[in-house]
Amino acid sequence: MTHSIASPETKALDGRDEIDTLQRAFAAFRETNDERLAQLETRLGTDVVTEEKLTRIDRALDETRSRLDRLAIKDARPRLGAEAAQEPRLQEHKAAFAGYMKSGEIGGLKSLEEKAMSAISGPDGGYLVPPPAERDILRRMASISPIRSLASVVEISTGVYRKAFSVAGPQAGWVGETDARPMTGNQQIIDMAFPAMELYAMPAATQTLLDDAAVDIEQWIASEIDTVFAEQEGAAFVNGTGTGKPMGFMSYPKVAGTSTTWGKFAYLPTGTAGAFAPTNSSDVLFDLAYALRAGYRQNATFVMNRKTQAAIRKFKSTTGEYLWAPPTSAGAPATLFNFPLVEAEDMPDIAPDAFPIAFGDFRRAYLVVDRRGIRVLRDPFSAKPFVLFYTTKRVGGGVQDFDALRFLKTGVS
Repeated sequence: MTHSIASPETKALDGRDEIDTLQRAFAAFRETNDERLAQLETRLGTDVVTEEKLTRIDRALDETRSRLDRLAIKDARPRLGAEAAQEPRLQEHKAAFAGYMKSGEIGGLKSLEEKAMSAISGPDGGYLVPPPAERDILRRMASISPIRSLASVVEISTGVYRKAFSVAGPQAGWVGETDARPMTGNQQIIDMAFPAMELYAMPAATQTLLDDAAVDIEQWIASEIDTVFAEQEGAAFVNGTGTGKPMGFMSYPKVAGTSTTWGKFAYLPTGTAGAFAPTNSSDVLFDLAYALRAGYRQNATFVMNRKTQAAIRKFKSTTGEYLWAPPTSAGAPATLFNFPLVEAEDMPDIAPDAFPIAFGDFRRAYLVVDRRGIRVLRDPFSAKPFVLFYTTKRVGGGVQDFDALRFLKTGVS
């Protein structure tokens, strides 16, 4: 049986067409990989033509999935202005912001922010984008930034978010209605701090663009910054050092085993340097999944980059079913033995002693902190004849529960 695969250049009519293309591509992938495995069993190696065909199909799978992701992002594009039209104050802010962006007129914005007693705006720090625009920018960033979409997100009005955490876990006990409430076991409480770091972008525009009455300034600034902000913070949430940027979950210490100590993640090795085990390759993935406690596992997600996903796409269960399955709708993730699989391109590749796969409940494991307010400072002088818009937002992040996440190491131990 043969399967037709749409050319990567084929323009899909909608998400359903892309899903159908993805399903056909994966059917062809299964058939070709089964042929490759049969060749391995009957000869010393696989046929070069089969390997090349499998590589082409694998590439088509990735390209189709990329088009699905773009469709999901397009659907999440903010529809700015609808909320502002319902609220006179928001409509006034929208008009004042447009005046500042187009001509540098600050009177309207300054008056509005004085009324609001804003402490994070002004000629040196820029002016706040209207709240509906800010919310829609953050909403679209969540569809682009893989870790933001998985993590817990808290909005703050100060520079640091603090929370208390019980290292030994919550202490509790059962009592009757009239019984005394004795002290539970000793708790080890720590104070966790998540500072908000400054992230910036500097889009440029011509005065002609700004003067065009048909151009929605809020929409323009949103489209200029949401992707670049999402890419920058997405990289920091994975690999950030905590100095001038959020602390990424990959930057914390890791120890071998299935249990953790506070401040360190546990990992399982594949037993082979820079690769999965040559036999029963997928067993370690099941071990990784069941190393998590059930309370974390029920909401867990696999996170890896595209190259790692291409490698595990070939894995089968002992009964012959493929463990990887394509998404069933635009915006939905692929799955790995029924757990969601999310791509984060900043995750490391498979290599000796690398940690290419993370698995866990990211909502409990990682916290993203957004300081309220996205600011814009208009600069018509530094790059004449262009007008620069120095745009900043403050965002932080870090691990809040080390039990909620496990890693796979492609190493001997």
